[in-house]
Amino acid sequence: MQISQLFNQLNNKNLTKLLTQTVALGVSAIVLLSSTNANAAEQVVLKYGNFQGQISVEELSQFTETGKTTPTLTAYLQAAQQDPAVARKALKAPIKADPAFLNNLLSSWAGPILVDQIGEVVHPPVGRLDQQALRSALSASIKQNGEVTLLGAIQNYPNTSVELEGDRLISVYERLSNLAELL
Repeated sequence: MQISQLFNQLNNKNLTKLLTQTVALGVSAIVLLSSTNANAAEQVVLKYGNFQGQISVEELSQFTETGKTTPTLTAYLQAAQQDPAVARKALKAPIKADPAFLNNLLSSWAGPILVDQIGEVVHPPVGRLDQQALRSALSASIKQNGEVTLLGAIQNYPNTSVELEGDRLISVYERLSNLAELL
């Protein structure tokens, strides 16, 4: 009985305004909660010469962390004649150093050189390498775990899709490993 009295006290205008505000609040909350990772890569376009295939960042991360491949990734690695162990090692090999030092390195004269090296392997699917986007991906990787990895650059790339040049992966990995030894 009290509920019906409450509804009778509210006029239609106030009820409509209250419902509109409630719906607007709910929609805003859904948008904010569902877009928490909207600025990170979700798909990876794997390229090996003329071969090209698409997998999720989640699949690539799982492979890098556990060594387990999905049927799709297995087929891609076989088609590209890539050793999964070598590819995995190249994706997760870190440049470890103090996060402040790595961020300073990215901001120094050597930063563009490092970004270009990684940009040979990790870049947007179309267009030129966006140095600032890759630099922010590397900085995010540093903040997360104090190291730079190719996988970290992929996971934090501020675009929904990123291209991975598999045929250049090992050579860039070797150059980054040499740099890591100097640090």
